[in-house]
Amino acid sequence: MSDNSSVHASAVLVGERAVLIRGPSGAGKSRLAFELILAGRTGALPPAILVGDDRVHLDTAGEQLWVRPARQLAGLIEIRGLGIRHCPFADEAVVGLVVDLAADDAERLPSPEALKTSLNGVSIPRIPVPAGFQPLPLVVAALTTT
Repeated sequence: MSDNSSVHASAVLVGERAVLIRGPSGAGKSRLAFELILAGRTGALPPAILVGDDRVHLDTAGEQLWVRPARQLAGLIEIRGLGIRHCPFADEAVVGLVVDLAADDAERLPSPEALKTSLNGVSIPRIPVPAGFQPLPLVVAALTTT
């Protein structure tokens, strides 16, 4: 693996691919991560497990982008109103979707270019979410429709 970098983001393994959640502080990264885990428990999505909250490490291997929790934060997630909580987590996962919260380029009908991003040289599907918009329905739709 190469290009090991730490980024301010959260990640959840949904089925076989991770959703990488980026955005400014207070944008709702932890909340969306927990909502994805809950959606996996209810069957709205495949089973979902935390990879990391707040800070994760990204590595490239071949044509894939891998995400791992920051060691000191592994298994911890912030739940607003409850504080920092422990939960099961995955040691690593391949990133299959990037969600950018409070994205400046979010549009009702985004261009095909806006629905992709390149991280460490790997092209990955992307959802730009406008500030103040609930991201969970968009992520569920992206993961369950074509």
